[in-house]
Amino acid sequence: MITYIKLVLTAIIWGGTFVAGRIVVQTMEPFTAAFFRFAVASICLLILTQKIERRLYKLTRNQAILVILLGLTGVFSYNAFFFLGLQTVPASRAALIVALNPTFIALGAALFFREKFNSLKLLGITTSLTGAAIVISKGQIVNIFKGSIGWGEVFIFGCVLSWVAYTLIGKSVMKSLSPLAATTYACIIGAIALLIPALFEGITQDFMQFPLAAWLGIFYLGVLGSAIGFNWYYEGVVAIGAAKASIFINLVPVSAIAFAALLLQEPITVSLVLGGVLVVVGVFFTNKS
Repeated sequence: MITYIKLVLTAIIWGGTFVAGRIVVQTMEPFTAAFFRFAVASICLLILTQKIERRLYKLTRNQAILVILLGLTGVFSYNAFFFLGLQTVPASRAALIVALNPTFIALGAALFFREKFNSLKLLGITTSLTGAAIVISKGQIVNIFKGSIGWGEVFIFGCVLSWVAYTLIGKSVMKSLSPLAATTYACIIGAIALLIPALFEGITQDFMQFPLAAWLGIFYLGVLGSAIGFNWYYEGVVAIGAAKASIFINLVPVSAIAFAALLLQEPITVSLVLGGVLVVVGVFFTNKS
């Protein structure tokens, strides 16, 4: 019972990350925000790793190459796209675009790992892509073909591609590293990579000027959204299996839309609801065994 409660809470927390990110980028530059998020997350994960696994194991050469790729895809590029996109895209719409992750992961696994791909998955992918098209175009799908979609939506879609790469690379990493160790290494590497562009944004000059709301958002993203969220999710994977645990991710866009409406007064439109339902249903079909 505790496991299921943690998985529900994780989905709710992850839904809140879109609202927190939207708040943060109103006063912080994208790479600066991303660096602070994963600097905080790395510290928390190091503490968790020490508590749970006693130490962070030394990497072999092959492991080091793979975790560097994890850090560059799942942390560096994902969060660069995440914060760049949230500068212009409402949190609710961003969450529904990112909800395509499981669909594209299934497609990538079929292409690169020859995992089973049947008609139900094809139906799921088609349904979720249709839903995403409705959300991205605000119900005017023809606008996609006219090239009138903004860069914000393109950046958020970059999150999806980054997370697909992170997940598929992770399949190889998890053969020799625990999920917690791999995530910790990825966060540390990603934070170091994010620091370089953050310095060009003027992170050292602006450090003391950020408002309290931005810092609260950073700590929410780093502590709850990254360290605790990942740990609880992996606990669920171990306890009930990846297939059952992944179902709870469908709650993320639902909680994101609710938080965005309550805290940011973002409108809940017909296209948002219709597209969101199609995305969630499509993801369900895609991952149904």
